[in-house]
Amino acid sequence: MLGKSLIGITAALFMVVGSAPADGASRLTINQGGTAENPRVYDGTGKTVDGIDIRASHVIVRNFTMNRPSAPGIRALGNNITLEANTITNPVNGDGDGIRFFGDNIKILRNTISGTSNKYGHADCMQTYATNTPGSNHVLIEGNRCQKIDNMCLMAEGPNEGEGSGKGHSSHFTLRGNFCETLKASQTLMFEDIQHATIENNEFAASPTKAIGLAIKSTNATVSGNKVSPGIKYEVGIDKSSMPGYKGPKPGGKP
Repeated sequence: MLGKSLIGITAALFMVVGSAPADGASRLTINQGGTAENPRVYDGTGKTVDGIDIRASHVIVRNFTMNRPSAPGIRALGNNITLEANTITNPVNGDGDGIRFFGDNIKILRNTISGTSNKYGHADCMQTYATNTPGSNHVLIEGNRCQKIDNMCLMAEGPNEGEGSGKGHSSHFTLRGNFCETLKASQTLMFEDIQHATIENNEFAASPTKAIGLAIKSTNATVSGNKVSPGIKYEVGIDKSSMPGYKGPKPGGKP
């Protein structure tokens, strides 16, 4: 039962990583998980922290507030991790990302990420890759708001996209019911070497060239029911290697 694993956020769970924000909050490091049947719950109840680093499996992290955290606002490495109802505003330094995640059975639910700035790099709302980190499989990204994002709502790269480790694979991503506002990138979502992506019932705002890019054998993607801003030229850009198994609107151009 989740209630039995709910723990208070005490001083023992905190450690400072890098510089703290102006309000003096420290960065939270989580390295203790639970089990598949009884995940460990870290509930911030609105508490402000300077970002969160997760190196554990079977955890639920929710209800934290991050104002100008050291980027990425949340970095999650492990399996069976749920991030829900957290707020990340104006991450700074690093690459400027809101959330980075690595592992299997990841759920990113009902978070609000805003104000990622490319002056710190290529500042995505969310990002995953597989260079010195594992591939990611069975990922659910649902009900999030990515607002005023300079780069992409999601940048997802598998291990065989050219710069990855070449070990394993990344697959079965579902993006559903998210709001995504990309201000400067050419696409809102970019998939490279990600198989079996389902992208449905999202709202794509602002005016990048395209909403979705599918490249480098991002096969078996399904796209449906999305609301696309009139400023976006076409919903899907795709390369030849990603066409097998594709289901969705007619692609409008390159990824």
